[in-house]
Amino acid sequence: MSWNPQYRSSKFRHVYGKAASKDKCYDCVPITRNVQDNHFCTVNPSFIAVVTECAGGGAFLVIPIKQTGKLDPHYPKVCGHKGNVLDIKWNPFNDFVIASCSEDATVKIWDIPNQMLKRNITTPKKELLGHARRVGLIEWHPTAENILFSSGYDYKIMIWNLDVKDAVLSMPVKILDAHKDVVLSMSFNTDGSLLATACRDRKIRVIDPRAGTVLQEGSYKSHRANKVLFIGNMKKLFSTGTSLWNNRQIALWDQNNLSVPLLEEDLDGSSGLLFPIYDSDTHMLYVVGKGDGNIRYYEISPEKPYLNYLMEYRSPSPQKGIGIMPKRGLDVASCEIFRFYKLIPTKSLIEPISMIVPRRSESYQEDIYPLTAAAQPALTAQEWLNGINKEPLLVSLRPGSEGVNSLPQFLEPEPLTKATDVSQQQGGGGRISLEDKQKPGEIEGSRKRLKVEEKLPENEQMCLSNVFDILECPTPKTKSELLQMYYRQQEEIRRLRELVNQRDIQIKQLKLGIRNLCASEISDTGNY
Repeated sequence: MSWNPQYRSSKFRHVYGKAASKDKCYDCVPITRNVQDNHFCTVNPSFIAVVTECAGGGAFLVIPIKQTGKLDPHYPKVCGHKGNVLDIKWNPFNDFVIASCSEDATVKIWDIPNQMLKRNITTPKKELLGHARRVGLIEWHPTAENILFSSGYDYKIMIWNLDVKDAVLSMPVKILDAHKDVVLSMSFNTDGSLLATACRDRKIRVIDPRAGTVLQEGSYKSHRANKVLFIGNMKKLFSTGTSLWNNRQIALWDQNNLSVPLLEEDLDGSSGLLFPIYDSDTHMLYVVGKGDGNIRYYEISPEKPYLNYLMEYRSPSPQKGIGIMPKRGLDVASCEIFRFYKLIPTKSLIEPISMIVPRRSESYQEDIYPLTAAAQPALTAQEWLNGINKEPLLVSLRPGSEGVNSLPQFLEPEPLTKATDVSQQQGGGGRISLEDKQKPGEIEGSRKRLKVEEKLPENEQMCLSNVFDILECPTPKTKSELLQMYYRQQEEIRRLRELVNQRDIQIKQLKLGIRNLCASEISDTGNY
């Protein structure tokens, strides 16, 4: 009888977590001691924002992502709320706009300057005044520009259109009042056409947010859900919660049938909440424990057994909250596929943790970096409100690809042109690559390059394409623009080195071929 081990072939089977060194951490950060079950931290490639302790009202810190080390105790804050800040979220399409909600029953939208803060920010860009009680959750729409959802302790979810010019908004475009208790969690599907919620009444709901109707509603006696998450386009939901015996528990559901979970599993007997985080690019699911130092990670498949355990990152320092870096901010040169920012209030420390796929090659690993969501919206707020659905715009993470960075809209001399392609006019739901869209300014630049590139072989055209982009850029005027130019040039140098290495390999192969050919000819003449 032969032994056949059940191995699964997976690119992510050996993924491991790597904590940053002390000089790459953010030290002396006064992290909030609020007991709300939220992340308390939000990250983008430019800034990290964290809810902080503040006397007389609520505040949060916004720190440039590269400003690691000890934080100045007098570092300026964003402090316009009259009560404790409960949740903060960066705009996914603008790295310089952030939303916050508070116990003072308001939601505020803030403009953040593109350099380090010099003084406290107290005046918001917009103020949303719809809720009657404190606001515990906020979520930006994943594909529509300037659509924000807020959930309060008045059991209502409100949808806000931030495209209006008024600085103070008191009337949301839609109010969802399908819940009988406090909403504990909100999650969108990929195109933002459906909203999943977990409520304190122990029910999970799938809602059409524009119609305001509950499409599915269910609860299971042995699972009390605290957090719920859409699993990409697999038409499944993932929830974390507790069992009847108060064990921490995870469950997987069919979004069209919430009566019985597809899978239910007890993890441990700890009392802290579990934060589920899904990466739709790699189909990996991370489960972060609040109050402990563990991060479990799994791979999700559409067929049974659905959930495949990979490994667990362990740390002795307990985390109060967690921040997640968007894919466009990762270090692809070191095969980093995910990055957490762990809040450790006992040490007043924010510790980055990189999830890395071990690879020996230093070249770009295309198989672990599929096209990912871009920093630009797929449709306007009004288009989404009118019933149009679209998948996110996609972009490549390959160094030198265009469209990865999100620039502040208020700093641009000319506004970006709105897309008018056929698929948008028809409201199609296909996934669109950002490279299919081109700005008018880029068309003239491409025409200039064509005259030079027509005379060059294909490899040299590829080699010169990004160099011309760098030379045509205007002279940087600020420190951030200078840094951006510097990093682009570093990426270009890395790419050119890869090209030189490939040429060296080709030369060696040609020399070997010539040598073998000469040897075969000599042997043939010897036979005659």
